[in-house]
Amino acid sequence: MEAGRDCELDRGSGFDQSSFEAATTALRTGNKELCVSQEIFGCCNTTCITQHGEKKNEAGILRKLRRSFEKKMESPSGKMIQKTQSFGSQLLINMDEFIPSFTGSFDKKGSILSRASSNGLGYSFSLAAGDISDIALRVQSPKHKDNTSTAKSTSTEEGGPDADKGRKLHVDSTLPIYLKFEDVKYKVAAKSVKSSNAEYILHGISGSVLPGEVLALMGPSGGGKTTLLNLLSGRVKLNSGTITYNDQPYAKSLKRRIGYVMQDDLLFPHLTVKETLTYAALLRLPITLTRNQKEERAMDVINELGLERCQDTLIGGTFVRGVSGGERKRVCIGNEILLNPSLLFLDEPTSGLDSTAALRTLQMLHIIAKAGKTVVTTIHQPSSRIFNKFDKLILLGRGSSLYFGKASEAMMYFSSIGCAPLIAMNPAEFLIDLANGNTNEKSLPTELEDRGPSAVDIHEFLVEANQIRLGKMEKAKLLSSVLTEGESKMQRMSYSRESKATWCEQFLILCRRGLKERRHEYLSCLRVVQVISTAIIIGLLWWQSDASSPRRVQDQAGLLFFISVFWAFFPMFTAVFTFPQERAIVAKERSVEMYKLSAYFLARNISDLPLDLLLPIVFLVIVYLMAGLKLRFSSFFQTMLTIFLSIVASQGLGLSIGAAFIDVKKATTLASIIVMTFMLSGGFFIQKVPSMVSWIRYISFNYHTYRLLLKIQFGCSSGVMEVGAMMVMIIGYRLLAYLLLRTMKFKTMM
Repeated sequence: MEAGRDCELDRGSGFDQSSFEAATTALRTGNKELCVSQEIFGCCNTTCITQHGEKKNEAGILRKLRRSFEKKMESPSGKMIQKTQSFGSQLLINMDEFIPSFTGSFDKKGSILSRASSNGLGYSFSLAAGDISDIALRVQSPKHKDNTSTAKSTSTEEGGPDADKGRKLHVDSTLPIYLKFEDVKYKVAAKSVKSSNAEYILHGISGSVLPGEVLALMGPSGGGKTTLLNLLSGRVKLNSGTITYNDQPYAKSLKRRIGYVMQDDLLFPHLTVKETLTYAALLRLPITLTRNQKEERAMDVINELGLERCQDTLIGGTFVRGVSGGERKRVCIGNEILLNPSLLFLDEPTSGLDSTAALRTLQMLHIIAKAGKTVVTTIHQPSSRIFNKFDKLILLGRGSSLYFGKASEAMMYFSSIGCAPLIAMNPAEFLIDLANGNTNEKSLPTELEDRGPSAVDIHEFLVEANQIRLGKMEKAKLLSSVLTEGESKMQRMSYSRESKATWCEQFLILCRRGLKERRHEYLSCLRVVQVISTAIIIGLLWWQSDASSPRRVQDQAGLLFFISVFWAFFPMFTAVFTFPQERAIVAKERSVEMYKLSAYFLARNISDLPLDLLLPIVFLVIVYLMAGLKLRFSSFFQTMLTIFLSIVASQGLGLSIGAAFIDVKKATTLASIIVMTFMLSGGFFIQKVPSMVSWIRYISFNYHTYRLLLKIQFGCSSGVMEVGAMMVMIIGYRLLAYLLLRTMKFKTMM
């Protein structure tokens, strides 16, 4: 601009939608001189912007243009819109988010595929696709030449998270899915009465959400948010009502178009962020993609979610330091958006996060939605900044719908029925209080205040008022779909996707993942110290013992029996915890058909074998040298092989117990009983066992291991029968574990 003639954009009142179109079009044309008149900017004087060969300070002009639009735009009724802080309402349009949100959301013909969310005032923009995309691209990158589908996230919040600094978001084409649900009811059998009686959790919930929108399911604890989310995502069977996806009922093929992020962050703690997303990409992406392409997709997601700096950091857990809670939540979301789902469901994505991390998570979901995806999330009590990020809102209370509509219009609606806060208050806090029946510092309709309403009275009043409102707004129109031409064509596309990794690929990937995850457990400092300390103590107690006398033979027999006991029960108790600990993660991964159960089970067993050999070798070397056992390589090798058979057999029994009893206390109790029984019948404490219980020793790996060790050290028979019995137990226990695992109900953590 010319010196001393800055345009005062915050004066005047003549700036409307047509003025905005004219200004942005003029700014885009590239004329040498742009005359911005009083009618366009609403300035006190006409200002000429002289450009010497190129546009200068274009981004600054557009920012002022947006600020002026925020302050001066008139509502459809013709009255000036003013900032207000009453009741915590914020009705101004954030143009900084509106313009960039369209980039990457147009098809080749220029038609809008994912519409911008409503501004909350019943006012929508009609800018041409070319104008918006051109302006947005010029503002973001003056040197941008190629027309790609990469959009730059410029959503920043004053005092909020801005660390992303214009992160690039890769927008892939996806099938837009319009979600609509009407009169959804859900009931469960009451526990305290007969199973024929049932208790309703949801009472006739209706709503809809379009591609490009974020729908929030908000309400107090026990209001039915998670139940409704599970019904909409197809994870729970519907009792009554209708749920449609592009006007079609739920089908199994639709499952691959849906992403579901649970409230609990179920991840392997000893894998890094990069490893977690890479293994998920290798297992879930189509088989038509090469390994390099899948790994590149994982890196794209890492970059999109702002996880570059922590990509080599462990996920962490209760006892392992790792990434922050917000980063862990973004990894969970990354697991789902790897497949570019059309529908993304999230259960309490901000749970346990601070306000800044929660806001960054919601900003990311908003950007994901603007790429043409449908986002539905439950949320308990968001901050006011987070609340303003929602396009639509369903307020639930005691399983009933208290409000459905635009989130920006919620406060106006409740004010219209006589419910308003008496002090400045977070809108979400106010709505949650109403849903709970809390009337402190809130005004109520006179007919309610006069009778001193209870929480039940307030709930019934809000439910009835919402039903009347929906009736006036014509429920069918409120739930109607507005599909563009491009979406209509995509609607007819098949939901089916290409197959994922083959069984062999799944097995190999799971083996690699298992080795990386469990090496920390098997080779932990405590475990290494425990094994080496035990070996040294044994070596000192049986220092250079030999078989020169019957008493010395008895001493060595005691040593061999202890070895058979130690390397049977130590790995068995470790294996008992395997499936109870991994059950939730396996259930989550199996729910999205990431791999076959057989591939997981076999990989779980095979990947343990190398780790099972390391510590026993160290243990046996120390004991062999200190205790003076038969110093021949053949004897050492046979002893090592015997211990290895004992480890594998005892692990099989531990896996079977863990698969049979998901409850860890029950599993360890049963394992303790079996340990004691096998040890007592192992052949060291008692030689002659009553015939009625003599069969126990033949299913005891302690008995067979002890006999094999005696034969190796003292040159008895070959021990073929004992080896055969051990092989039968290795196969039999694992087969039993697999069958029990297949019958196990992998209930996902709700």
